[in-house]
Amino acid sequence: ILGTNSIKDTGYDVANSLRFNDGSSDNLSNSQSTGNRRTWTFSTWVKRCTIGSSQVLINARTSDEDRIQFHSSNVIRVYFNGSSSAFLVTNRLFRDNSAFYHIVVAVDTTQGTAANRIKLYVNGVQETSFSTENYPSQNYDTFFNVSNTLNIGTAYGGGEYMDGYMAETVLIDGQQLAPDQFGEFDEDSGIWKPIDVSGLTFGTNGFYLDFEDSSALGD
Repeated sequence: ILGTNSIKDTGYDVANSLRFNDGSSDNLSNSQSTGNRRTWTFSTWVKRCTIGSSQVLINARTSDEDRIQFHSSNVIRVYFNGSSSAFLVTNRLFRDNSAFYHIVVAVDTTQGTAANRIKLYVNGVQETSFSTENYPSQNYDTFFNVSNTLNIGTAYGGGEYMDGYMAETVLIDGQQLAPDQFGEFDEDSGIWKPIDVSGLTFGTNGFYLDFEDSSALGD
């Protein structure tokens, strides 16, 4: 992910991404411990190679599962499937496979206002138009940041594999962050671009995957 003019740009450039091939069932997994189940933020830059198929960005599961995904209809779906099931399904379609999307899902179920409990941002702008808009109950415990398996690039147990590239992939345990913690608008072009996130506080289960070490992709 380069600056808008790589010849003169002196900002933050991203040198690496991870290629997920759905035909090879590529995915990452991590064992989580107990953290903050009610407040967290997920951020990633993603470039789709295939449209028209369900592709999971991140999935957390114990007895049920929570996930963030591109649905087969090319919408983004945020799905919490516990006793208080919640969905956000965008009206907007995401079919551009020529460039990276920056996706942020910021969760804080302690919020008194339902619409503040899940916030979805794409390229620095909050999505507000949904075909389904059903928020979790206040203080709902998600399946993120609890003793379980976290998957990136697939659903729990396999299937719905990601087909494309992911870069600068971040999970923040314990904070509901705005997209300006991960990117900024270029002052000349107005294009949303990444910034250095290494100084953020990641929390108990948080991580920052920069994919710089091809021999240890989980570094």
